[in-house]
Amino acid sequence: MQAHGHEHVIEVTGLRRVYGDGFEAVRGIDFSVRRGEIFALLGTNGAGKTSTVELLEGLAAPAGGRVRVLGHDPYTERAAVRPRTGVMLQEGGFPSELTVAETARMWAGCVTGARPPREALARVGLEKKTDVRVKQLSGGERRRLDLALALLGDPEVLFLDEPTTGLDAEGRRDTWELVSALRDGGTTVLLTTHYLEEAENLSDRLAILHEGRIAATGTPAEVTAAQPSRITFELPEGYFLGDLPPLDELGVCGHGADGRLVRLQTRELQRAATRLLVWAETAGVELRRLDVRSASLEEAFLGIAKEASAQTGTPRTKQTKQEYAA
Repeated sequence: MQAHGHEHVIEVTGLRRVYGDGFEAVRGIDFSVRRGEIFALLGTNGAGKTSTVELLEGLAAPAGGRVRVLGHDPYTERAAVRPRTGVMLQEGGFPSELTVAETARMWAGCVTGARPPREALARVGLEKKTDVRVKQLSGGERRRLDLALALLGDPEVLFLDEPTTGLDAEGRRDTWELVSALRDGGTTVLLTTHYLEEAENLSDRLAILHEGRIAATGTPAEVTAAQPSRITFELPEGYFLGDLPPLDELGVCGHGADGRLVRLQTRELQRAATRLLVWAETAGVELRRLDVRSASLEEAFLGIAKEASAQTGTPRTKQTKQEYAA
């Protein structure tokens, strides 16, 4: 990922959002996004992602705190912010009877300094679908259309809400490449996604929201490094867990077993793996099904949500990878 200037184009300080029934969806969060950076907002359903993004887009006024986008309040100075931003919602809601080209031309008429619609459609691979009605597009093609329209005004700041939902693997990769190219060209991107692999591959930095608060923030590597790595292997025949070197000597902070399959957690992966392999070599045994890896963003995400729930004393709904692929 390329480095860019340090100008903050999105600044959030003490941000709060309270709905009419008194529910506090966003509870005093702080973060900033630099120019030419992809910043991902992650969180379980109800964590406050959409509530936060709507405040950044100027769709509502915060109950407290401060928001600045390109140096302006996006709610009270909307006219100064809106022409310089692009927004891709989860669902565009465009007239189903219009063709792709008609939809793009209609939207271009609402955008200051819009690029030619056909050029925007070509960027997302819809140049051969211009005469197709919106209602005849697949779910993935509709997401491509949503993205094309968000790019019509060559935005300085681009808000992407679940941009690859409904896309196949090839379409998702193509979108990742396009978003990365936009970032490399200086566009600032704020992304929400349920695909943790997407956040891990795309974002320069990210924040994990939990119950309206930021539970963790940093680069994907920094966030995952805060969680234990793991070593999995099958105990050699005739050996038991107690035959291994003392777990504290291995730097193990947690362990479990499923029959003969042992799982070790460690914050010192190199040390633990080295000492375990030296032990196996000395004992003259083979560690079958050996798997050594750092924590994934998914594991970090679930671990952070669990820790945050434990600190607040709130029951945690079990989260699975399938929830993020829904």
